Amino acid sequence: MIKENLLVRVLGSCETMANASVICTDKTGTLTQNEMAVVAGSLGVHAKFERNLDENRTRAGDEEKSRPNPRDSAIDMSNLNATLTPKLVELLNASVSVNSTAFEDVDPESGAVVFIGSKTETALLKFAKSLGWANYKVTRDAANIIQVIPFSSKRKAMGCVVRLPDGVCRLYIKGASEILTQKCTRHVVVHRDGANEDAGDSDIETAPIGDLEEDNISRTITFYASQTLRTIALCYRDFRRWPPNNVQLLDNPFPVGTDWPAQVEYDDLAVDLTLIGITGIEDPLREGVREAVANCKRAGVRVTMCTGDNVLTAWSIAQQCGIYTTGGIIMEGPHFRSLSPDIMKAIAPRLQVLARSSPEDKRLLVDTLKECSDTVGVTGDGTNDGPALKTAHVGFSMGVTGAEIAKEASDIILMDDNFSSIVKAIMWGRCTNDSVRKFLQFQITTNITAVAITFATALASSGEVGALSIVQLLWVNLIMDTFAALALATDPASPVLLDRKPDKKTDPLFTVDMLKQILGQSAYQIAVILIFHFLGSRILGVHRSDDSTVQKHNDVVVQTLVFNAFVFAQITNSLNCRRLDRKLNVFEGMMRNWYFMAITFIGSSFPLGLYRV
Repeated sequence: MIKENLLVRVLGSCETMANASVICTDKTGTLTQNEMAVVAGSLGVHAKFERNLDENRTRAGDEEKSRPNPRDSAIDMSNLNATLTPKLVELLNASVSVNSTAFEDVDPESGAVVFIGSKTETALLKFAKSLGWANYKVTRDAANIIQVIPFSSKRKAMGCVVRLPDGVCRLYIKGASEILTQKCTRHVVVHRDGANEDAGDSDIETAPIGDLEEDNISRTITFYASQTLRTIALCYRDFRRWPPNNVQLLDNPFPVGTDWPAQVEYDDLAVDLTLIGITGIEDPLREGVREAVANCKRAGVRVTMCTGDNVLTAWSIAQQCGIYTTGGIIMEGPHFRSLSPDIMKAIAPRLQVLARSSPEDKRLLVDTLKECSDTVGVTGDGTNDGPALKTAHVGFSMGVTGAEIAKEASDIILMDDNFSSIVKAIMWGRCTNDSVRKFLQFQITTNITAVAITFATALASSGEVGALSIVQLLWVNLIMDTFAALALATDPASPVLLDRKPDKKTDPLFTVDMLKQILGQSAYQIAVILIFHFLGSRILGVHRSDDSTVQKHNDVVVQTLVFNAFVFAQITNSLNCRRLDRKLNVFEGMMRNWYFMAITFIGSSFPLGLYRV
């Protein structure tokens, strides 16, 4: 499993994963490549831009049909500098550079200079760098930050307050577009008729958001989300004094004597915002994800996507992956958590996409699925995914981007952060379970036959001597059974294992087919061995002699026949045990298992030399 990029921390999770019935997976980094870049956006309300506009005429054309105002137009992203005023460029660059925790560093593997941090933040920093704006570090170091609002999965936003040289305090905030745009009352104005050039270094022009602008913003978000773009809104707000009037202050988190100013509640700051723009960030699907999801469905495993993106983006990605199907349910996290337990249980088996979900929503979904008697696998990469990873029957953490706490809470680590590796875990888990069943089927058949033969022949013998000697019985138990178990355990996992549904928790270890095989093989072997034991002398043409030496030799010959017949019956049985289904081709895949072939050869060669024992 290590070769398949699966680091197993809890050995029992392999067996559990074999019978998983549902997988709750992240989107970013698991289903997608986690290499995000700004490919489109809207500055203010009407100034739309596209990366490589000439190559995306279809997308731009589709957008033109949905534009509610003829002033909307699309320009190439590389021409933004010629469209924006210096003040707008400065505002945009500061909102991206200052309100961020990402940074630039050298990749130890490639030696290239890359941005490190949240993929959304690095995408915005790369966007600013590609346009040749002021270096992010210079801008960030020059900013006089007086309050930091860290990202929260509850508010879906992050921000910071900066004191400008003129004494004004400015809040930069970015986050989920459909949430922040509801808090905006104004928007920056971007002219396309040359008025920007006349503006020079004058103040940033803004305008109120009316019904038409609100409808335009909603259409823009819907349009980008339908193209699987993550939409991030950039906003700001200016305060003439700090702290503002009529706000609730936080308890001072800083030591007494520090000169940090008062800290204000987020809800009091994030009102009456001015919209700078909306960016559309693309994260393409990983190669092989569609096939992996199809294999999960083929194996009877449902896939539920839990993401912090909005419903439209999540729906579009789910459709591309094949997760969303007709009759499936898409729901937002806040709505899901507000449902009653009974309704949750009714919805959970059909829930395919949980959008705008928090880690607590994910844990709640896992608990509900477990109450529905599902065996649940969960993927997670952050510290706050720990509860869901621990709650699930099998937790998968990300080996590349995962936090240490997530790895400690997980059972299996995906070394490549790829959803396809989960399918391989299912496959290898089923291979492990099948290996146990194959050996049990073989071992029990051998033991039933050996006990029955020994008991019957000992009763029938005047000297109470069984058909098999003690050494021969020891050889069968210690040598043959051990090697046969190893041989049956070395069959590699194959995609054929995904062609059946997972076993339920209440299913017995021994299936009906296994019991039929055990009883049938045992009855057949007992009958054959007893025939050879009692009629062996006639079959071989060996007549009873009064000479004790000759008779002893004849008995050894018959015993050798019985022992070899018993051994070869077990070798044949080991071939039959390679299949647990009802298909007849027991040799399928055997030529790829050199261990099985070698052990079978050894097992069939040694008994021929044991007749004198």
